[in-house]
Amino acid sequence: MPRAVQLIRSSALSNVAEYAYAATAPKDARLIFLAGACPLDAEGATVGRGDVAAQAEACVETMKLALEASGATMNDVISTRVLVASTRQSDLIAAWEVVRDAFGEHDVPSTLLGVTVLGYADQLVEIESVAAVLDAEAPS
Repeated sequence: MPRAVQLIRSSALSNVAEYAYAATAPKDARLIFLAGACPLDAEGATVGRGDVAAQAEACVETMKLALEASGATMNDVISTRVLVASTRQSDLIAAWEVVRDAFGEHDVPSTLLGVTVLGYADQLVEIESVAAVLDAEAPS
């Protein structure tokens, strides 16, 4: 099945960034807007307390489940925003490395932000994302 997401790079921009600078999808793509993926277990408790990388991994798994429920995969993601409740750049990098590795070669445009607080007790990481898919045409 063809993918809707096309990652865009430019030789006029720095190649230091570990992600594409832009992405696009055709006009007939179905956009999927995911709520922020949080590091919560099935009972709603925060997992990986005090561990940014563990929480980022839990967020990625939550995002994968939400994508699957929407008929999409990680390769259909068109952009992300990674929020880390910390003022330490090392914490932001730890979260980013988990997210970057989860996407592999599909290095979508991303924004990494340090924030003061997130919504759940002991929550350090949240990942927002948007995906685009081309749905198979219904048989006639």
